[in-house]
Amino acid sequence: MSNYEEIATRIADIIISPDSVLGFVHGALSVPVDLGYMAYGVFDTDSHYAHETQTIRIIHAIKNRILNYDRILDAIKTVFEKFDKYVSESKQNKIYSRSLFSIIGRTATNSVISAKIATAIAQRAGLAVTVRGGLVGNLLLIGGMKERCIRTSEALSIDEPEIYGELRKKDYDLLYFMFEPALKPFVDALIVRRQQGMLAFDNILERVESKLSGSHGVN
Repeated sequence: MSNYEEIATRIADIIISPDSVLGFVHGALSVPVDLGYMAYGVFDTDSHYAHETQTIRIIHAIKNRILNYDRILDAIKTVFEKFDKYVSESKQNKIYSRSLFSIIGRTATNSVISAKIATAIAQRAGLAVTVRGGLVGNLLLIGGMKERCIRTSEALSIDEPEIYGELRKKDYDLLYFMFEPALKPFVDALIVRRQQGMLAFDNILERVESKLSGSHGVN
């Protein structure tokens, strides 16, 4: 688990400049990473049956248009909503009033960040499918990508079961691997809250507020 300072720095960076996470999104949909997961899946024979069941769920999710832009956007917003659930309104106001989006408010800020990440995923996903020579509907069924999709979902169910449960309601956990690198600091903060309590979580938020204040020259 990252330390408080590192988590706070990454959260502040995203709030200040959502574009800073786009590189992580592109990296999340890379061919070398997929190949690594595919090799892992081949040798991990104990998980084959469980992953066959998950593959069936992926197929149904694809049929239900899980890869549509609006579904990806909704999934990302779900994570932000879970994060904001544990941030008091006064604390949210303090944090977002010191961001570049202070003029439009915290709800709109989350929407702006979510939209940028979702757009990057949609664009990159289109490129990834072109490179693999497949169709959009086959994106989550391509060897290594499917394996990464399943394993990232499984890891989230252990690390942050509350977010997993909320995403799982609409099969959004199957999309999590796409935006996990971009939203990791927010999820890490929630893991700290679950494992170490609200005081630790608030400590991170105080550091975020301080960093945002410093970025705008506020003492």
